[in-house]
Amino acid sequence: MTRTAIVTGAASGIGAATVLELARQGYRTVGIDRVLEGARVTAREATQLNTERHHAIQADVTDEARLIAAFDEAMEFLEHIDVLVTSAGIAEMTPFMELTAATFREVNEVNVIGTFVCIREAARRMLPGSRICTVASVAGIRGGGLSGTAAYAASKGAVLALTKNAARALAAQGISVNTIAPGATMTPMIAEQWKNDAHRSRVEGMSVLNRTAQPHEMAVAIAFLVSPQATSITGSTLVADNGLAMY
Repeated sequence: MTRTAIVTGAASGIGAATVLELARQGYRTVGIDRVLEGARVTAREATQLNTERHHAIQADVTDEARLIAAFDEAMEFLEHIDVLVTSAGIAEMTPFMELTAATFREVNEVNVIGTFVCIREAARRMLPGSRICTVASVAGIRGGGLSGTAAYAASKGAVLALTKNAARALAAQGISVNTIAPGATMTPMIAEQWKNDAHRSRVEGMSVLNRTAQPHEMAVAIAFLVSPQATSITGSTLVADNGLAMY
């Protein structure tokens, strides 16, 4: 039976790269994103990589009712769900003392509550042997490391805790839950920041390998965590940060 996957944040970055990597490995996919055309582009690229059909659905992970409907639509297309990857997320770069509660709430609404609802809705539809991978960040481990990332770091720390909690809660259903914690990765979220050469050099210099990763590198790691080869792994964090957390 063809393995199937739902990936949020599928229009760009790590989410899009994950859809394409899973397609290379023979999966049928549904990409969910609030930017429908971007998700459709990813789906079209995926169809060029295998003979399976791929589908795109518009949904904002902060809209619980719409997200539930999106999972129902995905089930109609896929018929069963083997894998969920929660890549949808946003970041902010606001100095701590200028950060508003509204901005803090917005970041956590997407990164934490959106991730939670996706896990819950996928688990309601999954069979034993299914796998979930959330996308956290090394910022959630290190507390950010850069000025202006308080809301983002807090949200990703929450994703790390949520993943462990979900792994315990869903073990009885035979569902494993893991997370990946990327470091600096060339996604649209940081592309603008990287136009500042001094800022880029500073951030890259904080890591052992002194580089920025590409989304495909994260996608390959995610594909392993959701594969049948990772059956003994649950509640774990795969840190893929070019050695940033070592400092």
